[in-house]
Amino acid sequence: MRYATVGLVSNAIGFLLYLILTYAGMGHKLAMTLLYVMGVAQTFLFNKRWTFSHDGAFYGPFVRYVSSYAFGYLLNLAALLIFVDWAQWPHQIVQGVMIFILAGMLFLLQKYWVFAKDGVPRQV
Repeated sequence: MRYATVGLVSNAIGFLLYLILTYAGMGHKLAMTLLYVMGVAQTFLFNKRWTFSHDGAFYGPFVRYVSSYAFGYLLNLAALLIFVDWAQWPHQIVQGVMIFILAGMLFLLQKYWVFAKDGVPRQV
């Protein structure tokens, strides 16, 4: 529930900003990139402390967190390239769907890898 709260708030704000930026003329891939970086930076501490109650080291989880989000970024970029640039689907729909796909994938990565202690998933 905590992950959903952090995710819903940050993704709702991020998607609204994405729509504003693209409406104002910014390209969909650039807008996604800028907002993705901002989202990663903003949500690390919320997820580390509040969502997963991780009281361990900072550096290791941070590197794993950034790595998992880099993987998510590449999936998001690939979806935009394939479904928007190539297949000509509306970027608003593709980006909206990707938010949910990435949220599920990133939750699993955080629970079982990023914030796991000694290989044991954190209870959420």
